Amino acid sequence: FGWKDQGLHSLLASMGIAPETARWLAAGALALLLLGFVFADKRFRANPTQWLAGLALGALVVGGWYVSGHLGFGENPETLETGYFGTNTRTLESLSFVAPLAYGLELLMLWTDKSLHLSFGIASAAGVALGSAAWALATRSFRWEGFGNVEDTANHLVGATLMGIGGVTAMGCTVGQGLTGISTLAIGSFVALAGIVGGAAATLKYITWRAEREA
Repeated sequence: FGWKDQGLHSLLASMGIAPETARWLAAGALALLLLGFVFADKRFRANPTQWLAGLALGALVVGGWYVSGHLGFGENPETLETGYFGTNTRTLESLSFVAPLAYGLELLMLWTDKSLHLSFGIASAAGVALGSAAWALATRSFRWEGFGNVEDTANHLVGATLMGIGGVTAMGCTVGQGLTGISTLAIGSFVALAGIVGGAAATLKYITWRAEREA
């Protein structure tokens, strides 16, 4: 449509609203809608752990933009090139897991390749795993889990394959698109998130229907 980007604020700006006003209007309206949705649930309101965790996750997304876009921006002393040097994409990044896991695997496989390095995405993905393990050990909630039977194993393998394909084709997962992408007001992220939520809901309905039928 001739927009310079796919942001929700660009849609409002195309209707004649000033660009800066459109940005604040889109962000403010979205924030109010989300706050109204989550706090409408009584159990959520009564559980400070959940909404404090939500605030922390939101702050981490913002922090990711700051780290990769501000601290990671500089000049290469060898080429004198100015750019974003803390990310694999050489541009701003925040929390995501699909691409960073692939970049991390590539780094482990080709460790001696001097062109590869530990990036923001790889470090954040590894940090989630290590941080979760540390918290589980510290709170003595760590436990080993496995698959119930062959069918359970097969379901997880099929689900993992579909998630991998979906994450690549959608250019992000529930974090990359659902949190980081939405924070940019990208319309494509809203479409991806709707597909993720819709697919999850449909699958849960199918599992429930199948269990009731077998019972």
